[in-house]
Amino acid sequence: MRKQPLVSILLNVVQEKAALEPCIRGVLAQTYINWELLLPASAAPEDLDDSRIHPVPADSVREMLAEAQGEWIAFLDSDTLWTPNQLEYRLTAVLEHTEGGLCSPELPILCARPTLSSNSSAPDVQELEERISVLEADLKQVRKEKAGAARELEIYRREYGYAIQQRNEYHANNLALMASMSWRLTKPMRLITGGLRRVVHKFPHLLLICKALRTLIARGPRATWKRVRHYRRRVRRLKACARWEKQWIEERGTLVPPPLFGCTFEDYTSQQKATFPKDIKFSILVPLYNTPEQFLREMIASVQHQTYTNWELCLADGSDDQHPEVGELVRKLAEEDSRIRYTKLEENMGISGNTNACLDMATGDYIGLFDHDDLLHPSALYENMVAICEKDADFIYTDETTFQNTPKDAYCPNFKPDFAPDTLRSNNYICHFTVFSRALQEKVGKFRSECDGSQDYDMVLRLTEQAKHIVHIPKLLYYWRCHTASVASDISAKPYVIDAAHKAIGDHLKRIGLEGEVLDASVPSMYHVKYAIPEPKLVSIVICTKDHRHDLKTCVDSILQKTTYPNYEIVIVENNSTEPETFEYYKELEQNPLIRVVTWTSPTKEFNYSAINNYGAEQCSGEYILLLNNDTEVITPNWLEEMVMFVQRSDVGAAGAMLYYPDDTVQHAGVGIGLLGLAAHLHRNFPRNHPGYMSRMSYAQDLSAVTAACIMVRRDVWDEIHGLDETFKVAFNDIDLCMRIRKAGYLIVFTPFAELYHYESKSRGLEDNPEKQKRFAGEIQRFTKRWKKELDAGDPYYNPNLSLDSEDFSVRTDI
Repeated sequence: MRKQPLVSILLNVVQEKAALEPCIRGVLAQTYINWELLLPASAAPEDLDDSRIHPVPADSVREMLAEAQGEWIAFLDSDTLWTPNQLEYRLTAVLEHTEGGLCSPELPILCARPTLSSNSSAPDVQELEERISVLEADLKQVRKEKAGAARELEIYRREYGYAIQQRNEYHANNLALMASMSWRLTKPMRLITGGLRRVVHKFPHLLLICKALRTLIARGPRATWKRVRHYRRRVRRLKACARWEKQWIEERGTLVPPPLFGCTFEDYTSQQKATFPKDIKFSILVPLYNTPEQFLREMIASVQHQTYTNWELCLADGSDDQHPEVGELVRKLAEEDSRIRYTKLEENMGISGNTNACLDMATGDYIGLFDHDDLLHPSALYENMVAICEKDADFIYTDETTFQNTPKDAYCPNFKPDFAPDTLRSNNYICHFTVFSRALQEKVGKFRSECDGSQDYDMVLRLTEQAKHIVHIPKLLYYWRCHTASVASDISAKPYVIDAAHKAIGDHLKRIGLEGEVLDASVPSMYHVKYAIPEPKLVSIVICTKDHRHDLKTCVDSILQKTTYPNYEIVIVENNSTEPETFEYYKELEQNPLIRVVTWTSPTKEFNYSAINNYGAEQCSGEYILLLNNDTEVITPNWLEEMVMFVQRSDVGAAGAMLYYPDDTVQHAGVGIGLLGLAAHLHRNFPRNHPGYMSRMSYAQDLSAVTAACIMVRRDVWDEIHGLDETFKVAFNDIDLCMRIRKAGYLIVFTPFAELYHYESKSRGLEDNPEKQKRFAGEIQRFTKRWKKELDAGDPYYNPNLSLDSEDFSVRTDI
């Protein structure tokens, strides 16, 4: 390098002082030595001993720039570490390849600094200001991208950590088993059974007989016969689809014949012949933009193969001049099928503008939203027609799945809950396939360009605000293609989607009269809405307890030490304790003005969870009642805020929290009705911070029930339904409470942002004697009789395609 101009490095502090040391070491290690480092004096380390480092009384890069003496300016964040040759390499590059001003886009950290003297011209100063503005905008964008990448990296690290942990646990358990005496003694038996297994697997029919015998022993003849019938139907269906697929391709040669979706000839033909009491025309909107020819052909074919034929396909083409084949192909197909309508846009108006152009073309009674590279199941419009005629639906959505090449390789079924407003505000779970009445659309208006990227999310929020009959069809009727440029592949393919979603949710909250801040959840494209709490009304925390002083102390200490909510009281309900240390602890607690101890007495000394908590609630004066087990421990300081912000709403009756076992696996993430016979905890035993099925552990959502181990209920709702039913002495009292709250017209919200540990059953013990087991059986019978209709109908927040035999959202295999 011919000359060595002075470079002024402006250090923008965005981290704590401790993070500055490696950053400054990176500057000191530079091979290029003619530099000066300027940083805010308030953040400068005390042991600076290099004369080139200048702490300045400045709070911004703009102010530090006034103190800089260098001919060149370098901008450095405190969370960035330079390699030793970084400055020399970049300065050499800009000196050799530029003539002052900003350097090339590949070398963005240096810019030439005009000399500012008394006779400097105004244009020089103005030019410098413009450059600073550009750099600050670039810096803001880089930080934003880094933050998004950091979030994704953290998710990958957690998933990797879970996998490593599971692998290590498996190896440890395996080694312990192989070292045991029982393993050595059973070796001959394993050799025999292993040989038999290999023989059985060579003969498929013999394998099926063995599976049937295993089911017969485990579940009885009725369940075995049911599985046999299901297997036979499935085999017949697959064979019929294979035969029909071959015949269809021979006759028509299209790329996506209906059999690829698992549609049988009988279903297809019977739906084609079906008649309906209404004459509905569907307008399917598809904005096109440089669509690959294969994707375009397959998309249009999937519409042409619909069993319900009264439709029109509205295609508005915003493709650029380099993709004329899009219009050529569609015009050719439109000549063959008059239901295909096409217009070439004069300019690309963005996704919302292009979709609005489709909308202007539409003449149908109902509108369907469809992406240009996806596929529709042949029964999609038929099933929507059934919903319209039978349920008078004005807004309809279906389940969806993801595929790469053909519908046969679909690999990620998204089985959705019925309409749930809090779930929708956290995640656009409705997404595809969405159909709504033209009258409803005209009421809410067209797509908004300011929400481009999440324009469908914004439209869904506006439509559901006004819809009278929202219907969910729990069938996989939409096939979302996964490729490198699609959101189905990676949300980072379209980062602007998240910003647009923030706006869509924020505008939605304003329209419905709710005040809140929209934040990102731990999973990209999932959101955490923090509702404002205008008035932090009193929360009465009711803890019923019997002895177990240590557990109670852990619980109470965690509340007192961590809780940030400013207005709460703790009501300890004493229940037949006998240990002296328990009463000594009560005296200690009563010294705290936030805590009261009340005594519940029972003539029979019988434990009745419902009666104890009802008594505790009577002693409370709070606007919100929080039932809390004495074997819990608070984790998140804002746990009360996260529940109060829901129950303060008039449409919400109760809110529940995320509870973990001591080993950081999930104990409770909401309750599903009908699972494991009656009710069960969703995602139980999943690792902490796992996103869950379709990320459902990462955001707040409406559910059928939550556990009373930590449940908050608004006082007027509690009084309206008369608290817990005291006939449920131990089990199902919380589920029954939530069912009655929902029957009264209120929502139940689960939030993963209020976290506690739960040392389950420590206080009460297990159902380990005949008396307890008899009582438990009676409560099962009572619950089943009272809620038979709801149990038969199924949980609206748990899709009927998901298994009722597990809590992990596995797919049913018996339908």
